[in-house]
Amino acid sequence: MRGQSLRRAGLTVAAPVLAVVFAMIVTSLVLAVAGDPVGGVWDVIFSKPKARNVVNIVNGAGTLYLSALAAAIGFKMNLFNIGVDGQYRVAAFCAAWFGGYGLLPGWLNILAAVLVAMVTGALWAGIAAALRVTRGVSEVIATIMLNAIAGSLVAYLLRQFGEVDGNNLATTTLPKSSWLEGLQLVSGAPNKVYTLTILAVVAGLVYWVLLNRTVFGFSLRATGMSETAAAASGISSKRMILAAMLLSGAVAGLIGMPLIFSSSHSYGLTFQTGLGFAGIAVALLGRNHPVGIGFAAVLFAFLNEQANGLQIQAGVSSDIVSIMQGVIVLSVVIAYAVVQQVNKTAEQRAVAAQLAAAAKTPEGVTA
Repeated sequence: MRGQSLRRAGLTVAAPVLAVVFAMIVTSLVLAVAGDPVGGVWDVIFSKPKARNVVNIVNGAGTLYLSALAAAIGFKMNLFNIGVDGQYRVAAFCAAWFGGYGLLPGWLNILAAVLVAMVTGALWAGIAAALRVTRGVSEVIATIMLNAIAGSLVAYLLRQFGEVDGNNLATTTLPKSSWLEGLQLVSGAPNKVYTLTILAVVAGLVYWVLLNRTVFGFSLRATGMSETAAAASGISSKRMILAAMLLSGAVAGLIGMPLIFSSSHSYGLTFQTGLGFAGIAVALLGRNHPVGIGFAAVLFAFLNEQANGLQIQAGVSSDIVSIMQGVIVLSVVIAYAVVQQVNKTAEQRAVAAQLAAAAKTPEGVTA
């Protein structure tokens, strides 16, 4: 049994590694067909990042990690929360708008704004959850529509309550007492790690404990595996769907907090978008496991940062990295399906071997 467990774990780890290798091969073929320098591109991507680039990678990985956790909570319930992007945008706007008034001093204002973001994200996700449990509306359709509504709603609110800052339209700038200078974790770097990147670490630990050490986590995973079996055990699938979506939205609300309090100090038209969709890819690559998601977030952040120099140093568009990331996600989905089938076949053979051995044991003799 121990050998089978090690074999299963080895195959699970090998799946994403093979997916990355396959993505590199496909990307190289695309570059070759386009007439771009294949070696030059990989030289740039795999060059040693400078200190400031390392800080950017850490900051990017933190936001991607939070986005992936929000998606992973839904995946554990067999829910596809594709609305993380809209949830974090609405939450970030509300948090920045609230924080800009400076109703509370210093850290209290920061904590209150973070709570506003979590509640807003949860409520926005709760709309899709309510439609699912009361009307049977697919959360995929509901969250896609809510993403579109979120973009238009935030744009409208910015026009109504925002302030013109040069070429940008943004919420009122946070009072300086609520600015977080960042953490000097990388020596020699002129920039700093966002202070609220710590939220990613805390959220990852809470996610692991909640899923693996609580009754709620067991109920959530059981409902995701089989609603019928969960109902037979007295678990309300509707209640779990609602709880999972609210929790997913609350985590989505945290995505923009590191950037708002350590860098932009407001929410405006130039605020980073697309993190919700990137988080879905990271969650799939990380197999919804907190550690796996961490590695996937670092990989995607690394690729994003290294891609910035492709146009100048190799004369190739940075969009090639987006192609590589897409191929990685498709490859890893296929790889995990193959691994699952291989493990299933191995388990069937092991059971068959045990039954055959039992059949050969003489009657009355203990095997």
